[in-house]
Amino acid sequence: MSITATKNNKLGTEPIPGLLFRMALPSVLAQVVNLLYNMVDRAFVGHIAGTGSLALAGLGIVLPITMIVTAFAQLIGAGGAPRAAIAMGEGHYEKAEQILGQCTCMLAGVSVALFIVFQVFCDPILTLFGANAQTLPYASAYLRIYLIGTFFVMIALGLNAFITNQGYAKTSMATTCVGALLNLILDPILIYGFDMGVVGAAVATVISQAVSALMVLGFLMSKKGFIHIRRKWFRLKKDLVISILALGSSPFTMGITECVVQLTYNISMAHYGYLYVSLQSILFSLIQFVWMPLNGFAQGASPIISYNYGAGQLDRSRETFRLLFLTDLLFSISAVAIIVAFPGAVLRIFSNDASLLNMGVLPLRVYILGMAAMGAQSACQNTFLALGQAKISMFLACLRKLFLIWPLALILPHLFGLGVWGLFLAEPIADFTAGIVTFTVFCLRSRKLLHAPDETDAGLRIRRRK
Repeated sequence: MSITATKNNKLGTEPIPGLLFRMALPSVLAQVVNLLYNMVDRAFVGHIAGTGSLALAGLGIVLPITMIVTAFAQLIGAGGAPRAAIAMGEGHYEKAEQILGQCTCMLAGVSVALFIVFQVFCDPILTLFGANAQTLPYASAYLRIYLIGTFFVMIALGLNAFITNQGYAKTSMATTCVGALLNLILDPILIYGFDMGVVGAAVATVISQAVSALMVLGFLMSKKGFIHIRRKWFRLKKDLVISILALGSSPFTMGITECVVQLTYNISMAHYGYLYVSLQSILFSLIQFVWMPLNGFAQGASPIISYNYGAGQLDRSRETFRLLFLTDLLFSISAVAIIVAFPGAVLRIFSNDASLLNMGVLPLRVYILGMAAMGAQSACQNTFLALGQAKISMFLACLRKLFLIWPLALILPHLFGLGVWGLFLAEPIADFTAGIVTFTVFCLRSRKLLHAPDETDAGLRIRRRK
């Protein structure tokens, strides 16, 4: 066994509970701190004297575009990182390094393309996405600055998983935390101190993401870790690109469908006034508040599941999933309970507009309720992803947003005179349905994936050939 394999062997030998929480907690913290990028921007912008609600609505309109950038980062990063982890579990470290190089090259290329498209068509796209004469100046001012940092966002989000998957969860956490904390410091200075408003929020985000991206690149180009960015792997190879994009299509689809849903909500809410667009921006932040820690814990569990699946140690993959499932479900139920119990206090984090606060309490409680089931959804779907099951993960990614929330958001407002309440009800109905279906599908499929009575799984075949 190579020295590299020996060092990485902790993913296949250490006791699961301690290993999982040691790997996952930094990832959870990193996701929570990363959440501050959007929540802090909205919180500070929402409290700008006189124009806070309009500025908050402007950021809400920009949100689908930032989600598109994130989705492309996930397409490449979340598609490549599990492939690399499985390759390391099989002992193929050069292949894992090659995957990292391919992903780096693709992220750089896509970031340039997105920057050009959105800069050239900025205002028309924002108008299409629901901006009007009141909100367009705020949305356009923020987006044009934010786009300057597209490359940094893509690198920071797309390559960070390659650090986690090597067992360096604390380093992965640090790259995110440093940037987010810098954003937290710069936001009030630029927004209020220099009176830059939404432009200040965008500048703070670009600077913070640049710092995170440089830290990620610094680690992956150094001698630390087990795989590194090397120029010789930048030349794209069709088979690797296809395998990366196939697996990454699931989180990409989740991001794009999230964008479509948010876009549908923004356009629909605009018919009821900009205050509803502002409220929707807050509600989506709360959805992220529940979802991102769940995703962080899954990211910590993913390399353990992938590595042991590749190594043929299915009992360790099963144990990791069970602990992931219980932890995620407990968190989602607890987080929703706290938000439902204190809706007024939660809303005041984002705005001091009395009209917004008065209208938002009951919609908030209804809208967030279905997220209690997202613990099951996240654990099962991310485990499918860690096992390399691209098609199933893709279906489940489409289920919640594309097949449930999106049509419900279009249909319910026109039924029984529900109006705007149809939009608020669509989310919890879809969330509970998706959680139940995903759990059922996983129970049926896991019997084949995580149990190998005939020793036909990939890892055991590899070991026998050796």
